[in-house]
Amino acid sequence: MKNILLTTLNAKYIHANLGLRYLFANMHELKQCTQIAEYTIKTRAIDIVENILDKDPSIVGFGVYIWNIEETFAVVAQLKAVRPDITIILGGPEVSYESDVHPIAQQVDYIVTGAADISFYELCKSILDSRAPINKLIKSKPIDLKELEFPYEYYTNEDLAHRLIYVEASRGCPFKCEFCLSALDKTSYPFELESFLNQMDQLFQRGARHFKFVDRTFNLKIATTLKILDFFLEKIEHELFLHFEVIPDHLPDKLKEKLKEFPEGSLQFEIGIQTFKPEVQSLISRKQNNDKSKENLRWLKNNTHAHIHADLIFGLPSETYESFAESFNTLYQCAPHEIQLGILKRLKGSPIIRHTQEFDLTFNPLPPYNILSTSTVDFATMQRVNRFARYWDMIGNSGRFKHSLPLLIEQSPFERFTALTDWLFSITQQTHQINLKKLFGILLNVDELFPDVDIEAYKIQLYLDYEKTKLKGRLEKTPLNKTDNSQKKRSVRQLRHAG
Repeated sequence: MKNILLTTLNAKYIHANLGLRYLFANMHELKQCTQIAEYTIKTRAIDIVENILDKDPSIVGFGVYIWNIEETFAVVAQLKAVRPDITIILGGPEVSYESDVHPIAQQVDYIVTGAADISFYELCKSILDSRAPINKLIKSKPIDLKELEFPYEYYTNEDLAHRLIYVEASRGCPFKCEFCLSALDKTSYPFELESFLNQMDQLFQRGARHFKFVDRTFNLKIATTLKILDFFLEKIEHELFLHFEVIPDHLPDKLKEKLKEFPEGSLQFEIGIQTFKPEVQSLISRKQNNDKSKENLRWLKNNTHAHIHADLIFGLPSETYESFAESFNTLYQCAPHEIQLGILKRLKGSPIIRHTQEFDLTFNPLPPYNILSTSTVDFATMQRVNRFARYWDMIGNSGRFKHSLPLLIEQSPFERFTALTDWLFSITQQTHQINLKKLFGILLNVDELFPDVDIEAYKIQLYLDYEKTKLKGRLEKTPLNKTDNSQKKRSVRQLRHAG
């Protein structure tokens, strides 16, 4: 029988692709001639092609996402050049909408849109039975989750030991936030709970200890949430780590009491705030009780051991630089462990594009389709916030500057970290691959940028942070050249003007 290969290019090796395993689990009698091969976007396309050809497939299915479309295009183009007889099928969110826009569409035989758990099998069966469809575009029919075979047994022992294990207790989302593809869902559909928990128990018995739930709304139905949490609480002494995406304004007392029972290091919550500006929320069809969300964030920080990862999006329609600053400052005061700053991206199929003309939304025509400017935010400002986001990851979210950073920005976090961002960029002219020891050395020079800071107290805390990173050698101040000093003075003036 001819071979079928299921593959994708993951962002990193640590990510084990759940979608491929769903496809494999539902290949029925074709499972015996199907295999999974995962690569990363860092691997050379020609090396991936060589590895694929070593497996001698007649059909290759690629999972395509916003982060791998360009790299997958390079692989597909070379694969077709060498072996035009191989049938190539694409699926995934990046080709489920506007399917023929990207040049990759001209290189492949079929594109399967939507949830392909069943339709991919049906397409392969048709091809192998010499009944190949004439139309290139195959639209998946809605799936009853009861019809699906679970994929979890197809995580290998190596996956369980070294990679993130993704699981889902439900699919879909009842909310209509227009920047998200889930806005197209009618509601959230749960898997049968006992069957799902049985699958989780099997993973646990095989050694799985990290479970990353991909559910869009884990705490939507509290009764289900509590049962899942109870299941893991029974096994909590085995150093479990659980990641959930949580609705910020829905935290009833029963759930609060349950969350208190989890020890440190066992829970991580991804909490999408995106914006605190009501006008923007209304415009993008996002329903969120801001007061309740802030209250719940503070409660989680003060009453549980959960690690809180909160999200904001810059570049939403009608959002201004000033209103985003207010959202950041508000979220900072809620004290999550991480604030993830995302730049709006035009996900294909998402309803956000309906605002393009009114708010002059200009998106990058190339992946990841990030916003470049709007009617309220020009390109230069967008770039400035892009740098802010990168430096915030490096300094604010990394935890390496836990003691020193608050002394610099506590009074007005967004404005002061923006000044720090401008200053750092004027010195380094880069936002990536900055040597960590050099960064510490540069940050010893902030006395002119922040003249109101007790610089000696700050240096003590910076040295403490440095010691905790376990970098070799003594921390020494990095000399700044004359150009750097002029830029530094400019940043000082901007900070004073902002204040």
